[in-house]
Amino acid sequence: MRHKLALVSILINIVFGFAQNPIFTSVFTADPSPHVWPDDPNTLWVYTSHDEPGSNNHYGMTGYHAFSTTDLVNWTDHGRILHLENVKWAESHAWAMDAAYYRGNYYIIYCMKEAGIGLFRTGIARSDVPQGPFTDLGYVKGVEFGQDPALFIDDDGTPYLYWGHDKKCFAAELNDDLMSIKPETYIELTSQLTYVFEGPWVHKKDNKYYLTYPGLTPRRWPEKMFYAVADKPLGPYEFKGLFIDDFEGQSGTNHGGTVTYKGKDMMFYHSAWLSGGLSETRSVMADYLKYDKKGNIIPIVPSKKGLGNAKRTKTTLKLEAENGFAAGGELYNVFVDTYIKGYSGKGYVTNFDNPYDHVSILAQVAKPGKYRFKVRYASPEGDSNHDVLINSHEYSEFVFSQSKDFTEIDFGIVNLKEGDNLVRIFKKDWNPSEGNLAIDYIKLEQVFEDEE
Repeated sequence: MRHKLALVSILINIVFGFAQNPIFTSVFTADPSPHVWPDDPNTLWVYTSHDEPGSNNHYGMTGYHAFSTTDLVNWTDHGRILHLENVKWAESHAWAMDAAYYRGNYYIIYCMKEAGIGLFRTGIARSDVPQGPFTDLGYVKGVEFGQDPALFIDDDGTPYLYWGHDKKCFAAELNDDLMSIKPETYIELTSQLTYVFEGPWVHKKDNKYYLTYPGLTPRRWPEKMFYAVADKPLGPYEFKGLFIDDFEGQSGTNHGGTVTYKGKDMMFYHSAWLSGGLSETRSVMADYLKYDKKGNIIPIVPSKKGLGNAKRTKTTLKLEAENGFAAGGELYNVFVDTYIKGYSGKGYVTNFDNPYDHVSILAQVAKPGKYRFKVRYASPEGDSNHDVLINSHEYSEFVFSQSKDFTEIDFGIVNLKEGDNLVRIFKKDWNPSEGNLAIDYIKLEQVFEDEE
């Protein structure tokens, strides 16, 4: 088995420079939820769960990420958008999730285990921007053992919730506030979905409702992907068959969703390609989704090419300074302001008045690597001298030249370690003559070996 994993790892290292699968090679991700929001049809968003590097289980999963692209090649990782520590009612198991745009706000719907009980609940969180961070609203009432939730908003604006676990699948219409189901609509779909195990997802095409899900045949790992079709969101569903079979380098689990982007249908799912076959450290994959003349899904054979051509995907971490604790960072004796116009996100961080006042920002990566470090800032009153600490390594003093407007500065290559990296920008010494530094965001751009 070790020899097989080593061979898979070698093959992966060879092909990554010429392929687009897996999509995100900077961080371990799973359970992708792809969406195009109605106010921005040019941007594709993918929301994911996060696997800890080096993990040998799924119990240590604690948070979620958001990614976006406008060309399917260059992706932005917006960092951690919700974490277990931001959800007061939960104790563990930040497993699969979904996202939705509903009545002017963005929502993620996810599962975690309730503190003191150990029962899976379906949580819901809200943001006024697609990249988050998201604020937890509580868990959905009327959903028992609410694992692997999917939130489908129909064309008429009606919200539906689907969830499933351990060979069962359920569905119901949600009330308008999304915080509870309508009990009279609750239905178990298990008997309609051959081999179902977990992870339902619903999409609509040509007035038909497609329910895709991971299944076991029978209870034989790894999971394969199946689908069923109905005329109504709550069924009845007609089982259609298999559309992603076993493939080399797959994870023990599979989970995913579909999206139509710039006129093309796509299927997002996950594998263990980046980790060399380790099922607990997974990576998001994507391939085009095609249908025959009768509306049946044509089986997908996972490919290195994925959604693209010879161009490999590249991920840039864009981490907003003002998100602070909600995104895994900290604002220490500084505050968020909006006086200087032209900022990204919801504001910027300023007031670095005293020694060791700082902003720290969390960057999560899968493997040790080199990243190009950029900062968007303004310093309207003069040059500002600040230090940067990445984990325990202190880089030399950085000079932020006077700039009345926000501008991006390139500080060169830095090294990130596997897992969590804290980037801290701070003031070591007090100097009243410096220029009132404002930090908008940091960027960490992947640097591949052949680019150095």
